[in-house]
Amino acid sequence: MSTVVLSELPGRPCPIAAALELVGERWALLIVREIALGATHFSDIVAGTGAPRDRIAARLKALESAGVVVRSPYQSAPTRYEYRLTDSGDALIPVLDALLTWGKAHAVSADDPDRQQKYHAFHKLKDSR
Repeated sequence: MSTVVLSELPGRPCPIAAALELVGERWALLIVREIALGATHFSDIVAGTGAPRDRIAARLKALESAGVVVRSPYQSAPTRYEYRLTDSGDALIPVLDALLTWGKAHAVSADDPDRQQKYHAFHKLKDSR
């Protein structure tokens, strides 16, 4: 698992900045969301995020290097991998819950019909594993 040396960060170094170094790039937390929701294959993660394939591939490598996800082969010819959250990745579930709550309150219009739909139980996902 990679970590960050606080003194090497620009500006005011703190654990928030260190966390964002590891999971703050665009698409990273959406990848964690998709895996937490059960999308373990690359194509399912791409479909769930709507991100370009090359971006998802790059973020998955970075998340694996950071110890947030682990990759294991599920098919040998051609080799295909599935992705699972590590304990470190599971520890992000409360962060996703907090972002979900904040997003509903501050980022999504109150009259948006999709506001109350999907992704309402991340904390329950962790409890059921």
